[in-house]
Amino acid sequence: MSERQTAHDTALLTPAGERNLPHILDFLKPHLPASGRLVEVATGTGGHGLGIARAHPGLEVLPTDIDASAVEALRVWQSSGGPDNLKPAKRLDAADAATWPEGRFDAIVCINMIHISPWSATVGLMRMAGERLARPGGLLMLYGPYVEADVETAPSNLAFHESLRARDPAWGLRALEDVVMEARANGLRLTRRAALPANNLGLLFRTV
Repeated sequence: MSERQTAHDTALLTPAGERNLPHILDFLKPHLPASGRLVEVATGTGGHGLGIARAHPGLEVLPTDIDASAVEALRVWQSSGGPDNLKPAKRLDAADAATWPEGRFDAIVCINMIHISPWSATVGLMRMAGERLARPGGLLMLYGPYVEADVETAPSNLAFHESLRARDPAWGLRALEDVVMEARANGLRLTRRAALPANNLGLLFRTV
């Protein structure tokens, strides 16, 4: 059994994920609808999606990930646990429209993907959010580290950026203005920016 599968079988959250989950839930809570369909892109170990499902029982939460082994591990865990509103995990490549589930969504949540993926994944995420989110007012939430104009980047984030680039030149912290521009090109506007722990940002976009 792989290390990633073991994480699913035990807690579904990395130590960092466990620390950050309460802050993410607090950030989301006032903005999520009482009912509807939420797709989580890049669920990873699955703990964030599980936390959202437990905190919002009226929402149908669909966790997805590009990593087929992560999806399978989460499905194995779901076969013996999890709330009814947490739907079976599916494989989704944000850059590939053919892998996205059919129909409309009320919300999309994407945690810690933008910097650990090629730019094409962000382009695909924004395109599909613009096409599939309910209008007006459909919600896209992003969480992670960014580079902002006129805001000093934390040394730890700079080091993180360099480590990501060393692993894959297509990865790395994105300029927030580039992400916002891509969102705007797909009919989404940034409605909230919040500084969250560990030098991350919570971002909310709405369809117009």
